[in-house]
Amino acid sequence: MFFGIVGSGKGTQGKLLMDFLKAKDGRETVYAGTGEGFRQLINSDSYTGNLVKEYVDCGQLVPDFLTNAIFTNILISQLTSKKNLIADGYPRTVAQAESFEAKMQFFKREAVKIIYIEVGKKEAIKRNLLRGRQDDTPLGIEKRFDEYINKVIPAMNYFKGKENYTICTIDGEQTIENVHQDIIKSLGY
Repeated sequence: MFFGIVGSGKGTQGKLLMDFLKAKDGRETVYAGTGEGFRQLINSDSYTGNLVKEYVDCGQLVPDFLTNAIFTNILISQLTSKKNLIADGYPRTVAQAESFEAKMQFFKREAVKIIYIEVGKKEAIKRNLLRGRQDDTPLGIEKRFDEYINKVIPAMNYFKGKENYTICTIDGEQTIENVHQDIIKSLGY
């Protein structure tokens, strides 16, 4: 499970980890990224997509029920006992963390590793403005930082001290390759 402020490189590192795991054990990996699910909804130009866009445009977290539904749907449709699972962008609130924990129990996932990619606010702002997504406006980024501090960090902290959960903090201001190597080491490879 990846945690990190917007622009910390969660998506990049998740994909690198996916490739590493495939090469290491040959198993497929389910990459469950809610951000991609939200972008697909927004691009569908559906009623739900337009409502999601309103949240994203002003930097607010999408309501828990919808985020849980997107993540759960990915697990139901793709996860098997033989596949690895990488969660990116989920959970982002304490309620979602509780839901995630129940999902992991149901799908018999033990020894969950939380990769926290730590990046300072100044560096994250720089990265966000460079990637140029439609929702990466200075106001939107600022709002997402507030949401991150007030909701996402408590969601990660929900798992502190819980059996079967380990939090690994990674310095995200290094090169992409060094971050990747630190993640691999923290997972015991």
